[in-house]
Amino acid sequence: MSLIEEIAIARKEIVADGYDMSFGELMNLYRDDEIVISPAFQRLFRWDESRKTRFIESLLLGIPIPPIFVFQREDGVWELIDGLQRLSTVFEFAGILKDGDGSLRPSSVLEGTKMLPSLANMAWESKDDGSADGIDKAIQLAIKRVRIRVEILRQDSDPMAKYELFQRLNTGGESLSDQEVRNSIAVMIDQTFYDWLASRAADANFLATICQTEQAAMKQSTMELALRYFAFRLVPYKPGRDVNEYLDDALVEIAQNIDRAREQDVFDRTFQLLNRHSGAGTFKKWDGFSFTGQFLMSVFEVVALGVSKNIDALESMGDPDLGDFIDRRRKELWADVRFTKNSGAGVRGTTRLRALLPIAEEYFRP
Repeated sequence: MSLIEEIAIARKEIVADGYDMSFGELMNLYRDDEIVISPAFQRLFRWDESRKTRFIESLLLGIPIPPIFVFQREDGVWELIDGLQRLSTVFEFAGILKDGDGSLRPSSVLEGTKMLPSLANMAWESKDDGSADGIDKAIQLAIKRVRIRVEILRQDSDPMAKYELFQRLNTGGESLSDQEVRNSIAVMIDQTFYDWLASRAADANFLATICQTEQAAMKQSTMELALRYFAFRLVPYKPGRDVNEYLDDALVEIAQNIDRAREQDVFDRTFQLLNRHSGAGTFKKWDGFSFTGQFLMSVFEVVALGVSKNIDALESMGDPDLGDFIDRRRKELWADVRFTKNSGAGVRGTTRLRALLPIAEEYFRP
């Protein structure tokens, strides 16, 4: 098939439309639940007060703003794909932004800017406690009348089109990490799956073994590691494949096609075992005397996968044999040329996965 033919086929899978709308119209749609933002997706609304103020300032000054993207469901309701920060900023400022329980967030208060210093301590309406003054009705109307392009992905598009679109629009930007993009896609695929994966990532035994810094956790490292664990177990890695693309596709596959009860059971048993016998040193380097340093992805890939694949046999060993076995194999890993040759800072992720994932199950087989 030629490139021209491939393009023609791909274009047919995306049925799009679009037109300009005012923020006032969008506010009305939001109030009437005719444009929706998932509660879990809403958690990613994280602009600080300065960025919110600058966006409101842009609207008042007539500075061009990027379009938003929505997916039109079968019932006609629009589901937000991209534009969370922009819409949420205006909705929150106007006092109509809803939390997950349906309650309204307090209207945000602006800061002064270089061009509009009088925005300082301004809100949509005056605060009852006198902490902020309300903007004039004329300024409210000016914001409501600002128009923004709404690009609409029709419901008869390919089912994967909205996930692909969200990923293309957000990957590589500064506002979301790769895993935060995946989190949003997981929400759009199945809210219950996102909640299930988040619960695994918050498991006490799991957290105790992966030892992530607060900064890393803020970038959703715990969610990424939980996803990696399930991806390694359930979705074969094809050598040479870009690791992020592999995780992106694995997310969709896992969300739709796994036995969650069984996988949760294996996950819980795996990390309970590892925490009991290895604790905070589970995924760290053996220096000949102790397990020390930072969390190492290469160790996680071999140890977590290997133990999970052999969990029944390992549990049947019983203490103290099990503890001795796990401790010995983790130490011997650092003398195994297959591991040492394919781990470390200079080894590409594609090379590491191709070499290490196939040895994990055999390595921890009793």
